[in-house]
Amino acid sequence: MQQTDLDSKVLRVFGTVAFDKQRLRTSQLGKRGVPAYVGEWLLDELAPGTGELTAEDTAKVLRWTERYLPRPEEANIIKNRLLNGETVKVLTSVQVDVVLNRNRQERVAKMSLLQIPDAQIADGLVEMYPDLLNQGLWGVVELVRVPKTSGESPIAVTNFKPLQSTLSLDLFKEARREFSLSEWMDVLLTSMGYNPSVFTEGEKLLLLCRLLPLVQKNMHLIELAPKGTGKSYIYENISPQVRLVSGGNVSPAVLFVNNATGQWGLLARYKVVVLDEVQTLKFEKPQEIIGGLKGFLANGRLTRGGLHETASDCGLVLLANIKLDAHQRPLASPLVKELPDFLREPAFLDRIRGLLPGWRIRKLSSECFAAGIGLKSDFLGDALLALREDLSFDEWCGRTVQLVGEKRYKRNEDAVQAIASGLMKLLFPHGEVSREDFEHYCVRPAQMLRQFIWEELQALDAEYRQYESEIRYEILWD
Repeated sequence: MQQTDLDSKVLRVFGTVAFDKQRLRTSQLGKRGVPAYVGEWLLDELAPGTGELTAEDTAKVLRWTERYLPRPEEANIIKNRLLNGETVKVLTSVQVDVVLNRNRQERVAKMSLLQIPDAQIADGLVEMYPDLLNQGLWGVVELVRVPKTSGESPIAVTNFKPLQSTLSLDLFKEARREFSLSEWMDVLLTSMGYNPSVFTEGEKLLLLCRLLPLVQKNMHLIELAPKGTGKSYIYENISPQVRLVSGGNVSPAVLFVNNATGQWGLLARYKVVVLDEVQTLKFEKPQEIIGGLKGFLANGRLTRGGLHETASDCGLVLLANIKLDAHQRPLASPLVKELPDFLREPAFLDRIRGLLPGWRIRKLSSECFAAGIGLKSDFLGDALLALREDLSFDEWCGRTVQLVGEKRYKRNEDAVQAIASGLMKLLFPHGEVSREDFEHYCVRPAQMLRQFIWEELQALDAEYRQYESEIRYEILWD
């Protein structure tokens, strides 16, 4: 595929953190369970360049993956090689837990793909890569068999090389000046894995809103859409600090903290937690979950039974499939009718910042996926997560956007300001924006996302009907 002027500009401005997105799709690495933020790095190491992979490049990648990327059914083969005294190098995800009890005090490395739950790991590796203790990392790991001592695993991690780019937030911010707003939106969408040329401007903004929980602390969203709109696609592929939960059981211990072991749950260890297809998830002790979530969504505090407590700026995203009528509008009224009962509680919904109308995004077809030059997924993810710490956007939006009306609702104002700030960080990270663009691309979408939540609340609970039905705002432009 021929390079466009925008492709050439992205390569010139971003250099080594730019990547031709079509190469990952044709490499088939995704079918081996490799997330995009790992696969792109790997391809750039093995077969750098742009354009479709050549037959030689494809063969090289396949040889490497056959040697270093084991399939789940090959776990016993790996263990047998270790038993035979081999040093084994593999590409896998590694999560380190700290065990402190009367019988054991040690760090253990979990590699679920290899069915290894408790390998020994060198202290220096944990100190060098502290994210191993949080959400874990993908990388090339070196394993050996060691003499077994009482209570210790006979498998040890002796070396680890993470697969990730080095972040330069200044590069990200300054690079924005090189692009027009429409170009920048297309760069972000291509980096997310989409082909911007097939989407309308409205669809582009909704797709970009999926990134809000990365740039904004404690940004909690619900997205409702029919199947096939790619709700979970970006969350699976953008960063190891985003955890997608799809299927299985969800318990208070998984989300908050395990009171028996003291191990913190997902909301403490990740920046964004996404519950996919919430109708199919099995929630254990749902009343305890909803009680804990209401406290967390309101004040960012995690606790369970008063035994443990910590602060977290994690964003919670709920994804749910809904049915549409012949005009492609939701059948259910209220919209959240198809959610599990305990997630429809008004006091819970009120704490969600916004509802993303995914039914307004077209279903994904082959032409919807990126075929141009974007940013490497891990660089984009790291840049967006770093923007969370730039609170100047939040302070400015708090002064600039205010709700109007005789009976204003504080949580509505907080949500509109937070969403507008997040869109500022995404679209104008360099901090330069006109009043017209700020209102069109930041404030109006923020009002829309919160308005959907507000309409649900007013439909579910008469208490909210004492306030005005429409969220109205004013922009105090200096």
